[in-house]
Amino acid sequence: MYQGQFGSLDALVSGYVAGSLPRPVNVLMDAHLELSEANRAMVAGLEGAAGQALESLTPARLAQRDSRLAAIFGSSAPAGTEVAPRRAGMPRALYEFTGYSLDEVPWKTKMPGFREYDMDDVDGCHVSMFWIKPGRTVPSHTHEGMELSLVIEGAFRDERGRFGPGDISIADPSVDHRPVAEEIGPCIGFAVTDAPLRLTGSLRQRLSDILSI
Repeated sequence: MYQGQFGSLDALVSGYVAGSLPRPVNVLMDAHLELSEANRAMVAGLEGAAGQALESLTPARLAQRDSRLAAIFGSSAPAGTEVAPRRAGMPRALYEFTGYSLDEVPWKTKMPGFREYDMDDVDGCHVSMFWIKPGRTVPSHTHEGMELSLVIEGAFRDERGRFGPGDISIADPSVDHRPVAEEIGPCIGFAVTDAPLRLTGSLRQRLSDILSI
């Protein structure tokens, strides 16, 4: 899916502006920009540069121009294109994608203090949401491919630092981490992966982390 090209936030922003991201990654970026102002200026700048580049191109004659324009203006808007309002903390893009507000997500418990809503594969990506109890440690693991995790509420910390609302964690096979949810409240997020994770660390630590409450 990613083939290494989305290994940084700048690369994600560039792919977003270019319209080359898989649908779930595009949704993740829409939600990121709604929750965080940090990259809005960069997106606007890249979109402006792209617009200027288009204006510099030599126009090409459009065959059957009048009939095509008449068909466009005479058509009805596709069903389901209405913009949904933000619902109970869920970013608008994620609400439209999942159909749930945060208090409606059909969580399933995967281990004590860790819940998941698995949406299976979409556009070549595996998509899920996660809920981590305050103070809960996620077992140490690495990734066989790429994992993009957007924090919606709460926060977690790992060996790389802190990730709070609007932050995107980018993890690949070079990252071996043991995230811990902060005590401020549950850490809720949206994750997109292209390969399974692999548990690391000693067997004793794995069992302790999996069974801890």
